[in-house]
Amino acid sequence: MASHPNHHGRRLGFAWLACLLWHGLLAGAATVTYDFNITWVTTNPDGMADRRTIGINGQWPIPTIRVNVGDRLVVNVLNSLGDEATSLHFHGLFMRNATHMDGPGAVTQCPIPPGERFTYNFTVDQPGTYWYHSHVHGQYPDGLRGPFIVHDPASPFKDMYDEERVMTVSDWYHDAMPGLLKRFMSKANPTGAEPVPNSALLNETQDLSVPLQPGKTYLFRMVNIGAFAGQYVWFEGHNMTIVEVDGVYTHPAEASMIYLSAAQRCSFLITARNDTSGNFPIVASMDTDLFDTLPDDLNWNVTGWLVYDSAKPLPAPAVLDAPFEPFDDIGLVPWDNQTLLGEPDQTISLDVIMDNLNDGANYAFFNNITYTAPKVPTLYTVLSAGEHATNPAVYGTYTHSFVLEKDQVVDLVINNLDPGKHPFHLHGHTFQVIWRSEDEAGTFADSNVGPADYPKIPMRRDTIVVHPNGNLVLRFKSDNPGVWLFHCHIEWHVQSGLMATFVEAPLDVQRTISIPADHKAVCDKAGIPTVGNAAGNQVDWLDMKGENMPPGRLPDGPRGE
Repeated sequence: MASHPNHHGRRLGFAWLACLLWHGLLAGAATVTYDFNITWVTTNPDGMADRRTIGINGQWPIPTIRVNVGDRLVVNVLNSLGDEATSLHFHGLFMRNATHMDGPGAVTQCPIPPGERFTYNFTVDQPGTYWYHSHVHGQYPDGLRGPFIVHDPASPFKDMYDEERVMTVSDWYHDAMPGLLKRFMSKANPTGAEPVPNSALLNETQDLSVPLQPGKTYLFRMVNIGAFAGQYVWFEGHNMTIVEVDGVYTHPAEASMIYLSAAQRCSFLITARNDTSGNFPIVASMDTDLFDTLPDDLNWNVTGWLVYDSAKPLPAPAVLDAPFEPFDDIGLVPWDNQTLLGEPDQTISLDVIMDNLNDGANYAFFNNITYTAPKVPTLYTVLSAGEHATNPAVYGTYTHSFVLEKDQVVDLVINNLDPGKHPFHLHGHTFQVIWRSEDEAGTFADSNVGPADYPKIPMRRDTIVVHPNGNLVLRFKSDNPGVWLFHCHIEWHVQSGLMATFVEAPLDVQRTISIPADHKAVCDKAGIPTVGNAAGNQVDWLDMKGENMPPGRLPDGPRGE
């Protein structure tokens, strides 16, 4: 299968079409089709160890998806892994009227079994920088992760740059996720220490060269596609002008260093110097505050270069002795100047803790609930429950589901009762960040903060970091009926249960969504029911007997050392 897209109804060569898309000259929307055969390949991106990696059409890194605003995207997937199920999630896309295309297994679809086909088909109605990745079994760190770019002929910045560069930062493990997860979620790891990556990567490699021409201005679209590590990023001898985060255009903001947590994106302008006398390091440095240990062989930096003259040396980066001081994203102002949404109709408070259960492993909890997948994918419960769909009880205790009415203003209050940072991501929406505390600030209730302290024009994005033992208040409008996850985007914490589910306007979902035959077919192949409550019961919708449950709680009292 070809790894490039087909554009139905157009007899243009791919290079010419890409050029037209690049300059926003195509009138009207196209249908962009990708045929993806998900396969195993062998890679060695850091030059230290060959390993089995998930590629697409026999290649890795996997293709960058490119569309224009308004295009319909069709992705035909064949799972040829042989020994693992899979899915694709299109991170940051709202999926309006298409929540069944969002991709999380057991949430909006059944995982795609080996040998099965599945089609994602939806309209892209928002510009910006996104990415796509597997959303089952902690799988994407094994390679199924890549950029997703939505070009915008009406971008307010289109006349401010000459060319575009797409760049990813990521962490890399030499061991495959199934084995790492088994060790992580075991009584042999009672503290829940996350596996430390072996390497940092730029564009899924090391020693990356990025050619520049003197005097030109470049739009860099940067995505952290890693599983765990946040990354500090800087370009020696060059400043960045931030113009977008997480698909939200911003008023230009100057930065010498940025911080990208796992799953965050940032687009910025860099103007090349007017001479070719030297080349300049690009540095990404993993946030080692997240790591419980620093292995002796860990190099937490990766270096690339802005190359003006390939015949000249590629210098080593300068050593930075002072503490890193990246640009603070809380100060960004959205380009559309959207003001603070009105008073909340519903406030949801989520307390983050880590604790052991009686299997000896360490789990992650919102409000003492660790997420456990239901027997029936939550969306399929919505579609089969009739009027019961407005009752959160039908989704089970351990999906931690909240039902939202249409067009409510919702506040999410996140109290991080954990000494680690957590990048939280909301599917189907961006949110206004109306409060973020410093480290060690305790809970929001103890902060003595109120509406007078909120910004009039809050920063907006879809993934935000809560500080250690700190708190956040996020505000959004429930204007996108569907089933949407809210979770930490550290993949270890997804697997240990740090997720909640928002079921938004479920009766509207019933009126607007129907499940395609190929989606139901993969469920049948996997033996997963598509009707019933979280326990698979379709007679008594409130009977949760037999629902999937986490291990039991440890008894109160002192615990052995």
